[in-house]
Formats: sequence, structure tokens, C-alpha cells
Amino acid sequence: MPESAVTAVFATFLVVLAVLGLVVRNQVRRNRRLRGKLREQTDEEERMFSFLHDLGLAIENEPSAVMVSRIIVDGIQKVVKARGGAIYFLSDCGEYFLPSYISEECPPLVGVPLEVRKKAKRDPRALESHLRLARVQVNEGILGHCIAVGEAMRLDDVKNHPSFRDAFNEFKGDVSALIAPLKHAGKDLGILAVARLGSDGAFTRNDFAVFRAAAEQSSFAIGNARVHLEANEKRGLENELQNAREVQRILLPQEDPVLPGFRVSGTNLPARIISGDYYDYIDLGDGRFGIAIADVSGKGVPAGLLMAMCRSAFRSVAPGMKSPAEVLAAVNRQLFPDIREDMFISMAYGIFEEEGGGFHFARAGHDPALLYRRRSGRVEEVRPPGLALGVDEGAVFERVTRDQSFQLAPGDCVLLHTDGVREAIDSAEEEFGMERMSAVFRSAAPLGAEEVLTRLQEELRQFTGEGPQMDDITLVAIERKRSNGMG
Repeated sequence: MPESAVTAVFATFLVVLAVLGLVVRNQVRRNRRLRGKLREQTDEEERMFSFLHDLGLAIENEPSAVMVSRIIVDGIQKVVKARGGAIYFLSDCGEYFLPSYISEECPPLVGVPLEVRKKAKRDPRALESHLRLARVQVNEGILGHCIAVGEAMRLDDVKNHPSFRDAFNEFKGDVSALIAPLKHAGKDLGILAVARLGSDGAFTRNDFAVFRAAAEQSSFAIGNARVHLEANEKRGLENELQNAREVQRILLPQEDPVLPGFRVSGTNLPARIISGDYYDYIDLGDGRFGIAIADVSGKGVPAGLLMAMCRSAFRSVAPGMKSPAEVLAAVNRQLFPDIREDMFISMAYGIFEEEGGGFHFARAGHDPALLYRRRSGRVEEVRPPGLALGVDEGAVFERVTRDQSFQLAPGDCVLLHTDGVREAIDSAEEEFGMERMSAVFRSAAPLGAEEVLTRLQEELRQFTGEGPQMDDITLVAIERKRSNGMG
């Protein structure tokens, strides 16, 4: 082979070798880039898994809203390598965004008033304080825009976003942001955002996809944390109410009194945990015994507290007075300054004389007592005039409220009750009524005070069926024993 041909072949070989070397180097560089991207993706996945793990522990341990917010912001900030981030929650009224957590180096995400910017030039803490304390109108800036559109957004230049065009508070600074609404069970909770300065570089599409997925998980975590918190608060409230119910139960008579010549039986059936009904027994000495019954308007805790006040006032004045009407007047004078205008107490008070069976009775706007006369077998209503407690300061109350006195013969029986008895309703919303109550009382009274309460409760259960008890029910029956010891 001629020398020139050998030279040409060799040159060609060198060119091919050079091309192959370039291809190999390019492939090595591509492999390095792929390995770098793979390591970066692996690191991102590890950061994401770490974030989700911390978030799961947060839900399990039920920390505060601020703690959950910090875990979310710091976690997502690491995942997408943001400068900082923040969570804003909607206020209870739904008119403002309130900062829950803002990371230390988070660029501003809201407009800042001119006076704050001026002050921040002298003292940087002024801007930080404003961002951490200021509430933002729900229709302002990128926060308001995001909650309005209801979708996550990637903003490469926050200051030029249309939402700041007509805003009173200007936005300054070269900032890019990822922002997403937080929703749970169809309800807006607030806004999650992370941000970078212009010098940090813009967020990528992958950053946005990862952020959006993390925001969805964060919404779930925050929603569940709130559910857990509300459940715990509810359990705590129920425990407190049960404790209050136990205290209230102690305020009511623990057992019926044993009186010469009389048999007394009383019961209280609350419609809720706390009852607004009240009854009481008080030994007045000298063969006299007082029995009171009361019904506070309304239900629940306010009624229960007013009931306790009524008991205290009654027990402080009753021992020194012989007239039931005077006792009710004294109770009214004590309670009137502390009773809300939309509340009142109906009350009845009777004093029994062991010798002779005398009965002195007064009502303060309460339902009439029922009196069973054994000799005639009839039931009478005992309704002396009287005004409810808390309606008048004293003058009118004392002019209107009067005693009524009569004798109880052996075998006679008196029934004191609250309006929860006659106002009980059946499935057709028909009331139990005074006439039905009188009929049950008339049939049970010859059998004694205990039988009166038993029969009335049975009749009420049959009448109302499976329906809920709508109001507190209190019953007190007082029977004068027959002289031969029967009944």
C-alpha cells in the first residue's frame, strides 16, 4: 500500500478516535448530570418523606395550630429549597387573614404601608413586627387572589401581580412565590406560601408540582388537627358539665325528709346535663317545715347557675320568716340585681305545720299546686297571686304576691310541679296538659306520695314515647298521713 494511503487511513482513524472520545466525554457528562438529577430527586423525595413523617407525628400528638403551622412551613421550605414561608389562617368572621407562622427569613408576602417601610429603614424590626401581627383583608393581595381562585399558583414576580395594582399597601422587592389555598371538607382554612428572593432563582415546574402536593397534605393535616382539637375540647366541656351536674345534684335534696304526720317525696329529672329546676326542703323548727320548688327560664349552664343563686338566697332568708310570700319577696330583692333582663324564675314555697296540718303557700309566677281532698276525691288548684322573681325590683312584686292558707286533712295530698310536666309533648306534638296531670294525680294520691311520683313518671313515659324530654321536670308530693297510720 502506498505511503499516502497509509497516512490517509491513519488520519481517518485519528478522526474517528477523536469523535468517539468526544461522544464518550459527552455521555459521561450526561451520565453525571443524570446521576446529579437522580441524587437531587432522591434528596427531594427524602425531604418530602421526612416532611410527611413529621406531619403525621404532628397529627398523632395533636399539637397547637402554631406548632402544626411551623412543621408545615419549615418542612415544605426544605423540600422546595425556598428562602422562607408562611401560613395565614382565615379569622372566625372570615374577613381577615391572620398569620399563624412566618419563618425567620421569609420575604414579605403582603403589601406594607408606607409608614412601616419608612420606619423599617431606621429599625428593621418594625417590618418584622408588622408582618407577624398585621391582619390582612381577605380580598387583598396575592393571599386574597389565591383564596378567590381556589387554586395553587406559581408567581415569578410577586410585585407585578395584578392583585397589587390598586392596593393601598404597596409591594416592594424582587420576590417569587408558590402559594396555595388550604381547604378541608369543602371549607377554606387559609393560605400556605413559600418564597424566594430574585437572587435565589425562580421556582421550577417540578418545585410547583411538589409544593402543590405538599399543600394538599398540609390541608388534610390542619383539618384533622382541628377536628382532634374540637373533639378534645368537646370532651373537656362534657367532663366539666358532668362535674357541674354532680355539684348541682349535691345542691338538691339527697333524700326525702321524715316528718311526723307527713310523707314527702320529690324528684328532679333534667332534660340536659344541667337542670334549671330546683326543689328544696328546710326544717324551720317549732314543728314547721318548708318545701320550695322553682323553675329558671331557659336551659343549660346559665339556668343552672341562676338556680344555684336562687338556692343560696332562699336558704339565707327562709329560716327567719313565717310568711312564704315574705320569703319570696326577700329572695327577689337579693336576686333582682343579678338576673339578666331576658331571664326570670318562677317559684313556689309552702310551709307545713306538723300539728293540725296547716299549710301556708305562696307563688312567684309558678304553676298552681294541685290539692287532692281525700274526703271528696276531688283535685283543686291552689293559685295564690304572685309575680315571677326577677321581673320587678320589689314594690310591685310585694304588692302582688300573697299567701294562701288552708288545712290538710288526713289523707289529703299536695303536688308541687314545674311546667315540664304539663308541657311534655307526644309524637303528634300534643301537650300532656293540666287536665291529664290532674287525672293521674287524682288516681294515684289515695295510694300515697311515692305512688304519685311513680305514676306520673310512668304516664309521662308512655305519653311521650321515644321522643326526647324537652324540659326539666320536677315533682314534689306531700301527703298528710291518716290518723290510723294507713296510707
